[in-house]
Amino acid sequence: MEYRKWKQHGESLRSQARQAMEVRFKELLTEAAQIASDYHTDFGGVLKPPAVVTAFKTKAGVKGKVASKSVVASAATAAVPAAGPKVAALERKLATAKKKLEAAKSAGSPTKALEDRVYEIEDDLRLAQSVGG
Repeated sequence: MEYRKWKQHGESLRSQARQAMEVRFKELLTEAAQIASDYHTDFGGVLKPPAVVTAFKTKAGVKGKVASKSVVASAATAAVPAAGPKVAALERKLATAKKKLEAAKSAGSPTKALEDRVYEIEDDLRLAQSVGG
């Protein structure tokens, strides 16, 4: 019984930590985009992001006036190439599941099943990456 409580508490903390990190990440990127826009307006120049930021891949079809905004859409994809088509497929499934989870959270719908699905896909992804790498 205690194990179940610990596990449930751990999952709750993990979920809270993930949400807090995602919110902070989006806040920082939004602030960076605003600073770049203000810099361009005030000084007429373009701020170049550091190489670490430009290492993120951007998705085709992302619309935005500031280059930094395209990073928000692709924050989950790093510059490291995928280990294979299975990993890429799992990453796409994970991104879709996370979008559905965020939509459900913002709509106030129950999220338990979606959170479980995201967790399962993350496990499958970790397994595929450990086998491939």
